[in-house]
Amino acid sequence: MSDHVLLQKAGGVLTLTLNRPEKKNALTQAMYQTLADAIDGAAGDKDVRCILIQAGGDAFCAGNDLADFVAVSMATASETEGAVLHNPLLTALARTEVPLVAAVQGRAVGVGLTLLLHCDLVYVAEEALLSAPFADLALTPEAASSLLLPARIGHARAFSIFVLGEAIDGRTAAAWGIANAAVPVVEVQARARVAAEAVAAKPAAAVAHTKALMRDVQAIAEHMDAEGVRFAAQLRSAEAREAFMAFVEKRAPDFRKVV
Repeated sequence: MSDHVLLQKAGGVLTLTLNRPEKKNALTQAMYQTLADAIDGAAGDKDVRCILIQAGGDAFCAGNDLADFVAVSMATASETEGAVLHNPLLTALARTEVPLVAAVQGRAVGVGLTLLLHCDLVYVAEEALLSAPFADLALTPEAASSLLLPARIGHARAFSIFVLGEAIDGRTAAAWGIANAAVPVVEVQARARVAAEAVAAKPAAAVAHTKALMRDVQAIAEHMDAEGVRFAAQLRSAEAREAFMAFVEKRAPDFRKVV
């Protein structure tokens, strides 16, 4: 499963490449753990001064692998509580002091969008589509996104993304402040790498202190915990089972019949 996340270190930059293009880089539990271990490990590695997150194929990340969601929704709470409440990647993103840069092409769905809120610099393809339609799956936001996204773009815009499932393109993401710049898709990874290498060339302690002062890590972690409780409850709800069954059966869900 490690082949689904490629790691490369050069010039002070640790590059993490999502490498599951046949599934639009949907994240599995194994991929979450690999990414978390890499991000946490960078904290003690003097050769890593910046982390670049990118993806292979025509999509950045299609979100969580729905097969995992289905398995959790059908299992007992005791069997899955740890995996649902304590996603290692989200914890690593919240606490890392290493600067994070992202290069986004194609679709970024769910966690593919919410992880960007923890990145310090984000570059997107002009035609990229970012979305987080949690309500469509009868779920709630995660990764502290219910705190971070409204703070970034305002309540009304964030609500339309979370509840109405509206997608925004790369140009809009840049205009709203989710991304630093929207560029042609053939340039996005190169643009992000130039930025990551520029960050890596800066004085590391000054950069780390600046990032720490700009983020309330405790508040983010506490909000993640609160989200995790509600997310876990919804994942095992009748609403979620209807959403997942509708997905499997290729039909529209009918939440009005769920009691």
